[in-house]
Amino acid sequence: MRLKVLKLAGWFFFSLAFSGSTQSGSTQAGEPDDGQLLFASICASCHGEKGDGNGVLADAMILKPRDFALAAFKFDTDADWQTGTDVDLATIIKEGPGPYGGSSLMPAFADLNEEQVASLIRFIRSRVGQ
Repeated sequence: MRLKVLKLAGWFFFSLAFSGSTQSGSTQAGEPDDGQLLFASICASCHGEKGDGNGVLADAMILKPRDFALAAFKFDTDADWQTGTDVDLATIIKEGPGPYGGSSLMPAFADLNEEQVASLIRFIRSRVGQ
């Protein structure tokens, strides 16, 4: 158990450190796979390469990461009575789910720009039903 926690902490800090390098423009807006590349670099360790919630760190977590294929988005961050809108997903990506009653294990990625967040949302939506 202790090894799992150490492994989880290591991957968590690695993903935080690596997320800072994504703002430098390593992916160009408009590339069809920019969301996929960004997802692979900062999200896949928990959410899995395919967005199925089976990342390498998922087994070490008490609360399992979201499986995007299920489209079970539960947060309504803008209080419009609809969950899982693009605004909701963008807010969760930028602020993390903790402030909205979700797991604090997912960090906030406040350093991502609007196009990066939009490309992540497009990739997440492409996983629905997969």
